[in-house]
Amino acid sequence: MLITEINMHNKKPDELIREGLKELVLPPLNAYVHAFMTYLTELKKWNKTYNLTGLKKDEDIIIKHFFDSLLYLEAMPVGDIKVADIGSGAGFPGIPIKIIRPEIEIYLIEPSGKKSAFLRHIIRKLELKKIEVIEKRIEEIKVNQELPLSVDVAVTRALFSIMDFLKKATHIVKRGGIFILNKGPKVKEELKIISDIKYEIVTVNLPLTDIKRYIVIVNNAFF
Repeated sequence: MLITEINMHNKKPDELIREGLKELVLPPLNAYVHAFMTYLTELKKWNKTYNLTGLKKDEDIIIKHFFDSLLYLEAMPVGDIKVADIGSGAGFPGIPIKIIRPEIEIYLIEPSGKKSAFLRHIIRKLELKKIEVIEKRIEEIKVNQELPLSVDVAVTRALFSIMDFLKKATHIVKRGGIFILNKGPKVKEELKIISDIKYEIVTVNLPLTDIKRYIVIVNNAFF
């Protein structure tokens, strides 16, 4: 449920974006707002034909896709790191992360041809650099072939259980690198399964809502 639901209906998408960025303690720069507004427009346009997301309303896309993706920044290491977004879909969380952290080198791993086509389109539209779409399943990807080097960080969103993600992605993450997942209230059940693996968990609020998210961080040295 949205705390500010009544007020939100009176706000324009760009105002919601600015408010959410402030809540995330990120500067509401015009460049960020413009990028997310372009992303919103293109996603809605392509969604009519390609069914990229089940969310239709502007505020739902902004909050549940854009802001939910930006929660990963809570756990993202600083510097010029390499990140793999596995099962990227329409670009979440990889592209919102890239908008805020342009120095990060990102690989969007997405087996669907339609979704990959949209990813390439939005990358061109936003003029993003150091970002590549790999149109394959994670199990098919080999380091030094599809992926030039092992990555520092692997992220995924609502696609795998924690254990499945670790098993499927460990071969592309360098030793000492990390896995980051964004989980809802059922996270406790998943954490029981990985009780013998060292992990960190950060509880965060999804901006403009009363929803809690749990950012799970696992170091590749412990798996």
